[in-house]
Amino acid sequence: MNRSAAGRHNSEGEQRLLYQREVPIEQLIPGSSLIYPQCIKHSLKYCELHCEQCDTQICSECCTSAEHDTHKRVNILDWLQNKKEIIKNDMQELEDSIILKHQTIIAKIPYQRDVISQNAVQIATALHTQEEHLHREIVNVSLHLKAVLYEMDSKHLAFLQNQEEKHRQSISEIQQLISDLNDLLLSDDICRFTKYKSKNANFRNPIQPTVSFPNFLPTKFKRKHIYQQLGCLSKLSIKKEEEYVLNFPDAESSLDGISVSEEPKVVTYIHTNYGDANKLRSVTALTDTEIWTCGEDKTMKLYNLQGELIKSIQTKSKKTPSDIEVTRSGDIVYADYNDLSINIVRNSQISEVIKLEGWRPRNVCSALYDDFLVFMDSDTDRQSKIVRYCGNIPKQSISLNDEGQPLYSYGPSFKYMSENRNLDICVADWGASAVVVVNHAGKHRFTYMGPPSSSSSTKAFDPYGITTDSQSRILIADCFNHRIHILHQDGQFLCFICSCGLERPVDLCVDSKDNLFVAERFTGNVKKIQYKR
Repeated sequence: MNRSAAGRHNSEGEQRLLYQREVPIEQLIPGSSLIYPQCIKHSLKYCELHCEQCDTQICSECCTSAEHDTHKRVNILDWLQNKKEIIKNDMQELEDSIILKHQTIIAKIPYQRDVISQNAVQIATALHTQEEHLHREIVNVSLHLKAVLYEMDSKHLAFLQNQEEKHRQSISEIQQLISDLNDLLLSDDICRFTKYKSKNANFRNPIQPTVSFPNFLPTKFKRKHIYQQLGCLSKLSIKKEEEYVLNFPDAESSLDGISVSEEPKVVTYIHTNYGDANKLRSVTALTDTEIWTCGEDKTMKLYNLQGELIKSIQTKSKKTPSDIEVTRSGDIVYADYNDLSINIVRNSQISEVIKLEGWRPRNVCSALYDDFLVFMDSDTDRQSKIVRYCGNIPKQSISLNDEGQPLYSYGPSFKYMSENRNLDICVADWGASAVVVVNHAGKHRFTYMGPPSSSSSTKAFDPYGITTDSQSRILIADCFNHRIHILHQDGQFLCFICSCGLERPVDLCVDSKDNLFVAERFTGNVKKIQYKR
């Protein structure tokens, strides 16, 4: 070894390492468990130095090469100690700072999602209001044009009536004149002929009345003009957290804002004529004082809060309705499982809205935009799905999750459905013992299968009816456990309602003041419960 050449470029410590390298590596640091890297260029050598310019480990022979001749080299143990300090600092920063930043972002995302959903609902409401305003303006303009048209018609008809009367009078006078002339021709009195003067000129050229009919020249609608009248949406803007920060409430304050009464109470008992012979199946609120119901016969019944039967309507097919719902306009829509149809009752007249082929409707929901959501089962291939209809036109189909697996169970089991204020679609799937919630686009959000710490004395989660209130809470009838589950819109369990003497609650609905109506399957009673502060 050329020790003098190596000494020109190394410190005394490096020279010592070069000398010691002639003995086995285990003898360099007695008792050391460190594993030294083997030199990639000199396979029989181990690396005791680190070249800072090349950022690599080198052996003593590498130091004599032209590649590392002028580079700064440090003892590998010193480099290792420094590297460990860097790693400790990195780990400390990850634990104390970086991970917290990501956890904070994750904590905010649910509330950002809530704000986005609430904003969508607000915009949808504003659009609906603008739509109604524009519709009213169109109706007002149309009514004005119709009024002008009717006034023009009235004047035309009056003119024609006047002309008709004038010509009838002329005909009468002509007929009398003809009679007089016949008498004159038969007369022998020359004096009468002397006095005769022709009156034909008065009637010879009658004027035919002419009426110019009004024309309607419809303006061709252009979509851009409608957008100009209705309004437009601003462009989507997505920015990084460091560029744009929204202030959202934290989880505790958000849940505190959703108040549930500690002691829900029954404020009204509605006694119906349902019971064991005709079990109650569905309830839906027409107003704050009237509810529609149906059971296992062919009749839908309207009751007031005193339990008085106001009206009853039989289904068109004379079969049992599988579900009923009140629309936003106050009509009743029902699903006919046997007739494969969705029907609407308006002014006591039943009209078929949707006719299915190969699918049977189990549940119907009146959605925010006057659409219908229909839960249906296939007759042939054991499938279930939700279809959104605008009138009788299907707009959307929901059946699978992101992994291509069915969202809902199939078979002869109860399914109840409700659209939340944030446009989520909530399905109580009795066959799966679960509540499945998807967003407006049909993307799976969460599945609720009961609270995590249910008492061992209770039976399995038994979901039947489902509804949502003005604060987007989800309320579920747990039939055989005789209680109601209340969830946050994101699926967190909030509390039970189980202190109101409930007996097999089967369906739920809320009125405009968030009073809860609970239909009891076997007693036939409907209980109005006040559960909010």
